[in-house]
Amino acid sequence: MNILGISGSPKKSGFTNLLLDEALDGARAGGARTRKIILNDLVFRPCQECDGCKKTGICVYGDDMKDVYEKLIEADALIVATPVYFGTVTAQLKTMIDRCQSVWVSKYVLNKSTEGKRERKGALICVAGKDNEDYFENVKKIVKIFYATVDTKYSGDLFVGGLNEMTENSPKRKEAILRSYDMGLSLSK
Repeated sequence: MNILGISGSPKKSGFTNLLLDEALDGARAGGARTRKIILNDLVFRPCQECDGCKKTGICVYGDDMKDVYEKLIEADALIVATPVYFGTVTAQLKTMIDRCQSVWVSKYVLNKSTEGKRERKGALICVAGKDNEDYFENVKKIVKIFYATVDTKYSGDLFVGGLNEMTENSPKRKEAILRSYDMGLSLSK
């Protein structure tokens, strides 16, 4: 079992990455191999809607997204982690999702068979400064569309709101860390 964690956070030492790392630790404890992509470390352009993928279903740009596409194909399960920015996912995550337009074209326009590909599970970790469920619902909708495109069944989520009022030792913070670990462990089964 290969589980891929995708961090949409620009902060390597932030709470989003801490929770993603905990989930990946849980996955490893369950026997899975894990990989983590920090989107902010990559250099790739936004989708230009150039129609370069219309004939082949393959993006024409040869940037760091090539590695992301390969890791997406290899993964048996996915965990996307993002903070809420302006009521939605971060620009880093949205740019990666938009660049999966070539995957969407391959699947829905070119009708390339996905036969033989397994439907994998995908989870979402989302954190926010405010405890606003509406923002989380926006994030969840976008991630569900992404998961549907890459043949991944949305199988669970963790929303941790109210970070602005949370202390380092708060029970809510500790509970979120435990729930992240359990999320990764359950995906490895």
